[in-house]
Amino acid sequence: MSKLPLTLAVFCAAMLIALPLRAMEVKVAVLRVDRVVGPPISRLDAPPADLGFAGALLGNEDNRTTGAFTDTDYTLKTQAVALDKAGAALDALKAQGFNLITVIAEGGALKALSDQAGPEVLLLNAGARDETLRDVDCRANVLHVSPSRSMLSDSVIQFLMWKKWTRILLIHGSHPEDTLLAENYRKSAAKFGAEIVEEREFVDTGGARRTDTGHVMVQKQIPVFTQDAEDHDVIIAADEAGVFAPYLPYHSWDPRPVAGSAGLRPVSWHAAQEAWGATQFQRRFEKLTGRSMREEDYQTWLAMRVIGEAVMQSGKTDPASVRAYALSEDFELAAFKGQKLTFRPWNGQLRQPILLTDGRVTVSVSPQDGYLHQRSPLDTLGIDAPENACHAFGG
Repeated sequence: MSKLPLTLAVFCAAMLIALPLRAMEVKVAVLRVDRVVGPPISRLDAPPADLGFAGALLGNEDNRTTGAFTDTDYTLKTQAVALDKAGAALDALKAQGFNLITVIAEGGALKALSDQAGPEVLLLNAGARDETLRDVDCRANVLHVSPSRSMLSDSVIQFLMWKKWTRILLIHGSHPEDTLLAENYRKSAAKFGAEIVEEREFVDTGGARRTDTGHVMVQKQIPVFTQDAEDHDVIIAADEAGVFAPYLPYHSWDPRPVAGSAGLRPVSWHAAQEAWGATQFQRRFEKLTGRSMREEDYQTWLAMRVIGEAVMQSGKTDPASVRAYALSEDFELAAFKGQKLTFRPWNGQLRQPILLTDGRVTVSVSPQDGYLHQRSPLDTLGIDAPENACHAFGG
């Protein structure tokens, strides 16, 4: 058998070295399920058309940057649909080969989509804050990057306890989501030793909002509505529907600070955040989109980075491998909050600090100093493993 000439052998070897390895392709999608809601109280709160999608775009750029070193490419598809079109949109994404899907939706819609998606798809929840989705109604094919209501309420009550503002007037709205949020504030108060001295319900009568008449009507109601309340240190508003809470500061009968859905608000992210490298992060987002980052944007960015980190470290792109690595002890994610973020293996919730903002600055960050836990102080926010009834994750 004749041997190849030396020059030909060298050429073939050089070609083999020069040929790139087959690139891994990661197809990720963001599905936003829009619901019909009234206009916000302030025009400054009107959602941009690219809400959530912009954060995913930045996260995908970050993934592509790191993926270039491992010959991994990321394809991003974003889609906004009405609730009645969500199921069909999910099926279409699956047919196109998208099996890593970030969902921005309310709890009921997310639950239905997770059941429809099946085990061959991994959903990342970047919107729903329902406690049951992390508890009795948890799904094995869902990881939660959005904080739960209990994480938010715990973060507020911890701060109030640190301030020694322990006597609370709780005012909640009449919508179902308001009722759920109020229940979480009750549990948080009992958990950390605060006292809800009185509760009042602000009933939404369907009056006009974003009109001069509507503004004046609610502003005139608030002083009378809060009159003769039990002695309290602070007002907590539970108003996810956005009906009355922004009117509470400076209009309550007694001069008291407001927290919750207005005043001092618990958020996953805010445009005023500057610590821990956040300023550069915010500027990158603003340069890319021409606006400030909102919570939904941050949460979709987190979802993209969870996928990117899991793919880079595991070397695998299938949903089962991404999920397994994300839930492992090896996973951690830098996210401009002062510490690494990890997942709770018992229910798929991303541990994360909660920012407390007044809308202009970051007032504080929870968990507060002094709240300790055998695993992580972050586990003082939200449902802990002993109280959790989620069995989809092996608990």
